[in-house]
Amino acid sequence: MKRAGKRALSPCIDVCDLDAKTGWCLGCGRTAGEIGEWTKLTPFRRSRLQQELARRLVRLGQRPLVGSE
Repeated sequence: MKRAGKRALSPCIDVCDLDAKTGWCLGCGRTAGEIGEWTKLTPFRRSRLQQELARRLVRLGQRPLVGSE
């Protein structure tokens, strides 16, 4: 996960390729909409979404992000 100044931690790992079937990023598991809204989410919503991202990545056959298991 990256940290950019005071911005919220991002699950982005610079593998920005969306799965055609699900619309989930193959790197982080987020949808394009979730990526765009990330900085606007509350800490609680980001935490809940990160839990979901781990499940999505498993479904895509990817390794879950470290710290989100």
